[in-house]
Amino acid sequence: MNPTSIAFHHFGCKVNFAEASALSRQFQEKGFEIRDFHDPADVYVISTCVVTTVAEKKCRAAIRQAHKINPTAKIAVIGCFSELKPGELARMEGVDLVLGHTGKFRLLEELTGLYQPDIPVETESPGHDYHGGIATNLKAGKDSFVPSFSYGDRTRSFLKIQDGCDYYCTYCTIPLARGRSRSDTVENTVKNAREIISNGIREIVLTGVNIGDFGRHNGEDFLQLIRALDKVEGMKRIRISSIEPDLLTNEIIGFVATSGNFLPHFHIPLQSGCNKILRAMHRKYNRELYASRVATIRELMPDACIAADVIVGFPGETNEDFEETFDFLRQIEISYLHVFTYSKRDNTLASRMESPVPDKVRKQRSDALHKLSDEKKHQFYLENRGREVKVLFESDNSQGFMHGFTENYIKVKTPFNPAYVNQIVQVKLENLEKEGYLADLIL
Repeated sequence: MNPTSIAFHHFGCKVNFAEASALSRQFQEKGFEIRDFHDPADVYVISTCVVTTVAEKKCRAAIRQAHKINPTAKIAVIGCFSELKPGELARMEGVDLVLGHTGKFRLLEELTGLYQPDIPVETESPGHDYHGGIATNLKAGKDSFVPSFSYGDRTRSFLKIQDGCDYYCTYCTIPLARGRSRSDTVENTVKNAREIISNGIREIVLTGVNIGDFGRHNGEDFLQLIRALDKVEGMKRIRISSIEPDLLTNEIIGFVATSGNFLPHFHIPLQSGCNKILRAMHRKYNRELYASRVATIRELMPDACIAADVIVGFPGETNEDFEETFDFLRQIEISYLHVFTYSKRDNTLASRMESPVPDKVRKQRSDALHKLSDEKKHQFYLENRGREVKVLFESDNSQGFMHGFTENYIKVKTPFNPAYVNQIVQVKLENLEKEGYLADLIL
């Protein structure tokens, strides 16, 4: 019996989401019914993440959940976890196919293999696929780039422009899982952007593992790309996802400030506000450069949203180091934080470092930064009160309300009206509630 329905579930970054969405479309075009992951299906596909131990636990839980929903279904596990620990996943009950980062793009071709008798797995080696328990080396294709973009909803699309990373930060396994940095070309990225726009999507989010590194191996660069995308006919809104501070040049910031399509929204990883810890992490900048980038954005785009990633509890982080980070974050004009608690990852330099921070202390530091983030975000929202802004409304209907985001990523809601779905609507920010603004529509 051939499968007729398939369900996808992804963990981790927006790159995973873009890739899973592209795979889903392939199956839909072949006549498969795409089902919600919580519903019975013939095949379940789980796109995995290994950034933290929590991410790994969630991936395992999803496998068990899929097997419980339909014990006779075939389960395919793809992505970073599959790349680094294929044997561990292949031994889980219900798992029939494990594909790493190159192999996952053969998922449609491999589907028939899911219905062949299982053969016990005897080896565990990163960089191999497991198809019915048979390992297939995939390293030869690890340097290739496969473009992907999402149709996650009718309003925005995540466009993958780059993959892999050459930075090798001491805490991170992503270079081991995804390989060296590589990217699409400007020409092909523009082509994909045109296709996205032709499907009625109003906003594109440029995503990748290290997008500021775009084009380095092609003789191109990120500034060339955004200049080309800005000229695409029909383009409405483009966001830049996470970009390293050393690659976010003043020229890029200046271009965004004058563009009619690129939005005043920046996500800039910091990881630590202490130069000693930044050096231990092998980050390629210091806190002074980071502060300079934030100051330039604020000078050119005073209302811009600026988000920062921070890791607490890195090995060797003393109370004084954390206080230095806390004070730095309190002083600079960022809008909110993404706070991560350090998670020990196998085969990283940090996993062998001395002076680990106790779990209790990590939690205390995380709680302190989450509180600071809430205060920063509330202040950012208050500073925008009274402004007339443009909101792209999404298709959700939550308790009679629909939601959308301003150009500078402030969340707005209004009573659900299907006429506003995927429309850019002028609103005035007046009524601030706990989660965002209740829109005053300007019609």
